Amino acid sequence: MKKRASGQSRLNRWWAQWLNRRLPPAAKVTLAHKSIFILPTGFGLLWLFLVLILFIFGTNYQNNLVIGLSILLLSLFNTCIIYSYRNLAGLTLHSTASPQAYAGETIVFPIKLFSTQRQFDVLLNYSDNQIKVIKTIGEEPIQTLVPFDNLARGRVSPGRLKIESRYPLGLFRAWSHVNLDNPHIVFASPLVSPSQLKSLDTDNENITGDIGTHIPGVDEFKGLKQHIPGESLKQVAWKQLAQGRGMLSKEFQQPQGEPKWLFIEDLSTPKLEKQLSELTWAIDKMSGRGQVFGLVIGRKKILPSDGDAHRIHCLQELAMIPAYEEADS
Repeated sequence: MKKRASGQSRLNRWWAQWLNRRLPPAAKVTLAHKSIFILPTGFGLLWLFLVLILFIFGTNYQNNLVIGLSILLLSLFNTCIIYSYRNLAGLTLHSTASPQAYAGETIVFPIKLFSTQRQFDVLLNYSDNQIKVIKTIGEEPIQTLVPFDNLARGRVSPGRLKIESRYPLGLFRAWSHVNLDNPHIVFASPLVSPSQLKSLDTDNENITGDIGTHIPGVDEFKGLKQHIPGESLKQVAWKQLAQGRGMLSKEFQQPQGEPKWLFIEDLSTPKLEKQLSELTWAIDKMSGRGQVFGLVIGRKKILPSDGDAHRIHCLQELAMIPAYEEADS
């Protein structure tokens, strides 16, 4: 059994290396003769067997009608090779950014497809994942979401995408394996734990407090809003008004109290995954409340800020922390 598993492992490695040379990773791929493989299906082999039986029967009984039928079926079989190839040739696949995802969730990878000619019944899927069926593809780009089940956090690569078609009669299976070079950073799975929240001056503060939030003020420029009649003309964004963007007012804010800090100092503890999940929940909670917070990861410090970009930055930093590995005894 071990020898068989070792042989399969070597074969898989050889196949992966051969595919990488023939179909290198790229964000945009157009299928052509070099990247399309074709083999008869089970139905196609049965069709060939039927052709052979008819030909033998026809020659044995000197029946020209049966011989002609066998030749007609064989020519149809050969014609399907061309149509199977043409149904994938020229198909362009382009990967785009994936939506945010947490460990344990199904990631969806957006793929744009278009072709120079009309193509039918194309199947897409990642290995051991749900198959996505696309009935028609034309010159107008269409976008589909290909699912990928994932349990791990960190940088996740779905691997090669399989594109398959059995058009027009199911006699042949034309397929390709493309690597769209679309790794995705998956956040740790959130776990409710308010005890992860700390302040620089006061430990174990409750998340329901208002420390670190913003209130209307004059310290920091927040953005533009629709002008309300009666507001001070000093707040009007005259530059935007001159650009023809309408009557807008400048909005300012000021932080309330000291920002909160989140800590994870010991990165070599068996409870690392639990702490990362708790911090992920805390970051989402605080960002949802508009609070300002910073993050300390060992010796690395992310300065306090707010907003969705800051939230994603912090979650990505947590997700990329190496997993804990037990030392060999």
